[in-house]
Amino acid sequence: MSRNVLITGGSRGIGLAIAKELAKNGYHLAINGVRDEHSVIEVLEDLKQYGSKIIYCQGDISSNEDRIKILQQIKKGLGVLHVLINNAGVAPRERKDILDMSADSYDRVMDINLKGPFFLTQEVAKQMLQRKNERSDFKGCIVNVSSVSAHTASVFRGEYCISKAGMSMMTKLFAVRLGKEGIPVYEVQPGVIETDMTAAVLEKYQKMVHEGFTLVPRLGQPGDVAIAVKALVEGNIPYATGETIKIDGGMSIPTL
Repeated sequence: MSRNVLITGGSRGIGLAIAKELAKNGYHLAINGVRDEHSVIEVLEDLKQYGSKIIYCQGDISSNEDRIKILQQIKKGLGVLHVLINNAGVAPRERKDILDMSADSYDRVMDINLKGPFFLTQEVAKQMLQRKNERSDFKGCIVNVSSVSAHTASVFRGEYCISKAGMSMMTKLFAVRLGKEGIPVYEVQPGVIETDMTAAVLEKYQKMVHEGFTLVPRLGQPGDVAIAVKALVEGNIPYATGETIKIDGGMSIPTL
């Protein structure tokens, strides 16, 4: 039986790479993004070539109204939701010293990167528990895509670091709550990945990699993250709920 997956922020970057990896392996997908459907039609058609059912759920996950609308669209278009991948996230519009960070920037990043995923997960978890009660063979799974910024301080994008650190604890909390129900919750922490989010500072990161910033001598690609997420979704690492998988080329390892 094919499983249905919601990928937030699934129309570009890491989310799109995850979508392609799962579509190739027979999963039906609900792709969420803030752009209108006309703007992502080519992306959707490309995903459909793998033979999976693909629907688009436009909405801002920081909005309670939009979160409800997204889940209603999934129920109508796909049916039961088996897997939630919290991937959507934003960086601050301007990189500013934490002494100059504005409350508006803090609120925007925290609402999209942490508040939205938390309450989306809360609602999806309730639905998953209901399905577990109805069918003992229901296989649910939640994957949170955070960042090495959860534990690596950057004073010029502090709101982003705080949001990802919060997602790490969110992962643990839901893992504890859902563990006895047989619903695993995982965290994937990408390092520096070549996406539109890192495009503005790509040259800086390329120089750092050349100087030994990562143990694997290259920047990460969205596909590197997608492979790890697929392994989790397929249940290939079943005894690791609440744990973090770092896809960072070894940058998090302290060296002398």
